[in-house]
Amino acid sequence: MKIGLTGGGTGGHFYPIIAVAEALRKQANDRKLVDLELYYFAPQPYDESALFENKITYVRVGAGKLRPYLSLENITDAFKTVAGVVTALRELYHIYPDVIFSKGGYVAFPVMLAARLLRIPVIMHESDSVPGKTNAWTASFARRIAVSFPDAAHFFDAQKVAITGNPIRAAVAVAATKDAGTQLFNLEPGLPVVLVLGGSQGAQIINETILDALPELVKKYHIIHQVGKAHLVVTQKTIDVILANNPNRARYIFVDNFTVLKLRAAAGAADIVVTRAGSTLFEIATWGVPSLVVPITKSNGDHQRKNAYGYARTGAAVVIEENNLTAHILLSEINRLTAAPDTRASMSAAARAFSHTNAADLIATELITVGLEHEQ
Repeated sequence: MKIGLTGGGTGGHFYPIIAVAEALRKQANDRKLVDLELYYFAPQPYDESALFENKITYVRVGAGKLRPYLSLENITDAFKTVAGVVTALRELYHIYPDVIFSKGGYVAFPVMLAARLLRIPVIMHESDSVPGKTNAWTASFARRIAVSFPDAAHFFDAQKVAITGNPIRAAVAVAATKDAGTQLFNLEPGLPVVLVLGGSQGAQIINETILDALPELVKKYHIIHQVGKAHLVVTQKTIDVILANNPNRARYIFVDNFTVLKLRAAAGAADIVVTRAGSTLFEIATWGVPSLVVPITKSNGDHQRKNAYGYARTGAAVVIEENNLTAHILLSEINRLTAAPDTRASMSAAARAFSHTNAADLIATELITVGLEHEQ
């Protein structure tokens, strides 16, 4: 059986694909499907080691973005998309997968269209409360549609939709113990830990606010901060100034991106997470850590704000709007939650209740079912 995988551009799209690939490998082994072949179609491999570890063959298929504003790049990217469709048709015809799993994003559009033309069945997944453009355009010919948020189900054909949650890699689905996190990051025992996740690209406004509040934060907390590769140098220069001669400087730990080991350790150590409102929310939910969520103000369909408030309504998080995000307000909210263990315990329970730990398995089962039907 051959299964195609597409979508990507960010970790929020790519790593759920890896989670589904892990589940496919496990189920294929359990069901004695010895001939399973997985292919990833995208302009870039994103994480070659993850593809290699899961025995996924990378196939380059170009794609262009469609920006919601006037730009000459829309013209050049339109040609990239057309070229991508031609490439996808050629590659899909040659490989001819039995089924394709799409996570959406502009990366997936040429593959989805080519699959439609070649009559290859497609199962797609929508991570957000509001579907992205590619998923909205291609939903009509998807065989099945999985969604993370219940609100997203209303945008699709009810007969096709299943609320599965977001696929999460097995390696990060369970946080390390508090002691393991404390040891790996060499933390002071008993000091509260704030984990700041800006995503693989970093989040400039969150980074700047944390740095503004840092001299006060390190008086009472350890801060473990994912700043994003693009912000690594400026962060180093900034802390060299604002924490110069500060006796608590070692309480601030920053990385560009986390390895799986360090992410699990940071999650285990964390008392509170500060985060954006993308698919990372589902990892935080499985960890059961209370969170302060700062949604992007301008996102497709305002999906980040809807994600954030949908999650917050469960009691698992507090939302801070970008236009309200200041060092004073962030520090005040962190102080309030760390001083209220009962509130944190309630938020933690709500987070775990929100999580769907079997999303990857549910999707993998459907992919194999449809793939076997298509093989016959």
